[in-house]
Amino acid sequence: MLQQLFSPSVLHTLDLIGIFVFAISGALLAVRKNFDVFGIAVLAEITALGGGLFRDLIIGAVPPAAFTDLGYFVTPLLATVLVFFLHPHVERIQVAVNVFDAAGLGLFCVVGTTKAYDYGLGLTASACLGLATAVGGGVLRDVLANEVPSLLRWDRDLYAVPAIVGAAMVALCLRFDVLNPVTSTTAAVTAFVLRLLAMRFHWRAPRAWHRRSTVSEE
Repeated sequence: MLQQLFSPSVLHTLDLIGIFVFAISGALLAVRKNFDVFGIAVLAEITALGGGLFRDLIIGAVPPAAFTDLGYFVTPLLATVLVFFLHPHVERIQVAVNVFDAAGLGLFCVVGTTKAYDYGLGLTASACLGLATAVGGGVLRDVLANEVPSLLRWDRDLYAVPAIVGAAMVALCLRFDVLNPVTSTTAAVTAFVLRLLAMRFHWRAPRAWHRRSTVSEE
């Protein structure tokens, strides 16, 4: 199915771009946490590849693509070198990094859902793995950095919801047999735009109705 939607070269290039941007976000967090160069590399690798590794292990696509394509492993290391030496400059273009991160989110939720379906999973499970592909690396990044994962925090702009929407759109297209380059691109762009709007207008998910928590707000 993926090969019908995108040519292998285009898909590979888009994958590497998404991996690179995700790796930058992991490396920047490592710098803020005062990690050494090895810690920066580990956080970059796990942020970039964690979601795809989780998906591939679940669906039985082994060895995972991250271990069969050297480019997948080397790209986060390039991001590590860039952030290690130029992190003040990278921090200054954080808005641009966030935009590319949103694009990676849209791409990975579509690719993850489609690949899971190709391996025989149902529509709901495929959409869930599409979400995991898009946000799994960020969750692992935050856990390793001893932080509450961003997608679980009420005070962060919507991140998982755009990926859920994109993955659900792909699942619906699969259900009605209308998944093609146009509809898959539409799903990716929808997730991308929703994420940009969430960042622009600080959209956040609602908390519990009539919440009476005694936990102090950060």
